[in-house]
Amino acid sequence: MARRSLPILKQLLSKSPSSENPALLSSCFKSSIDAQNRSVTYMPRPGDGAPRAVTLIPGDGIGPLVTGAVEQVMDAMHAPVYFEKFDVHGDMKKVPQEVIDSIKKNKVCLKGGLVTPVGGGVSSLNVQLRKELDLYASLVNCFNLPGLPTRHENVDIVVIRENTEGEYSGLEHEVVPGVVESLKVITKFCSERIAKYAFEYAYLNNRKKVTAVHKANIMKLADGLFLESCREVATKYPGIKYNEVIVDNCCMQLVSKPEQFDVMVTPNLYGNLVANTAAGIAGGTGVMPGGNVGADHAVFEQGASAGNVGNERLVEQKKANPVALLLSSAMMLRHLQFPSFADRLETAVKKVIFEGKYRTKDLGGQSTTQEVVDAVIASLD
Repeated sequence: MARRSLPILKQLLSKSPSSENPALLSSCFKSSIDAQNRSVTYMPRPGDGAPRAVTLIPGDGIGPLVTGAVEQVMDAMHAPVYFEKFDVHGDMKKVPQEVIDSIKKNKVCLKGGLVTPVGGGVSSLNVQLRKELDLYASLVNCFNLPGLPTRHENVDIVVIRENTEGEYSGLEHEVVPGVVESLKVITKFCSERIAKYAFEYAYLNNRKKVTAVHKANIMKLADGLFLESCREVATKYPGIKYNEVIVDNCCMQLVSKPEQFDVMVTPNLYGNLVANTAAGIAGGTGVMPGGNVGADHAVFEQGASAGNVGNERLVEQKKANPVALLLSSAMMLRHLQFPSFADRLETAVKKVIFEGKYRTKDLGGQSTTQEVVDAVIASLD
């Protein structure tokens, strides 16, 4: 049957209109290719488009400026979120209970920076939030933005930092006058948990390598336990390359050849230093998004602060860079399963940076926060 039908099929094809009309054949081929390249539609579950409540903490210094920028852009996009705003400042003794309750209810928070006074016995509200909500993973994405000149190209680093223990455990006391003891706590549970998160992030985001940052050559028990946990988890992800680097060598490698790094997993203190270093290499703290995530809650904020939160001159001149928090809010939208809104926001921000007409002082321009926001809104598709 097949042998008899083949000549008939050839005869029909030879007499088909498309064979006599190459333009028609080309048009049909192009339509077929376009159909193949059409993106797959995001199919939401019933109710996924319902507006979501997000806890908003403007914070200190430039915080109200940049969180205000996010509110304006969200309104312009008609994004399906609305904010429950709370007044919280870094000099408070603790985070108000109503704020904690709001985050626990909404599951998601967007916040500006909270200044932690140096010394004086005032504990960090940032650390309090992380512990209270068990936000065990801090994620900072440091990457080159097209159009923004930097010393190094091809930088795309994700720093994943353990967020609840280590040197930030807050276990300090004065043994005798003039002698202070500060305890570093590393546990198997928390080390395994952050390692699993790093490898799972790499797996789900098509990342090729995870690098564990440590100081196990000196802190043999504490960082040794962290490394042991990372090695055990690495064996479960054979498709992802795993390596280790001592933290001081890591800093040197970051400033000399940052493109070698992909995903980095670190204990608490090292991650803070590495993330700010990587942010400086890739374009500055004003453009690096970040977030803190746990099993049940997530708090999105500027990825690396490096002391610019309390810059009074930026506040007076209203020239704080809103890009980092805008990109963090795009991460938040993706976390809330609003991918098209996240894509629109990221595309608009990157377009403004690429064109270079509206940039704040840290990026070589003289624009105000509002001028950058207006440019982003104008660039929304």
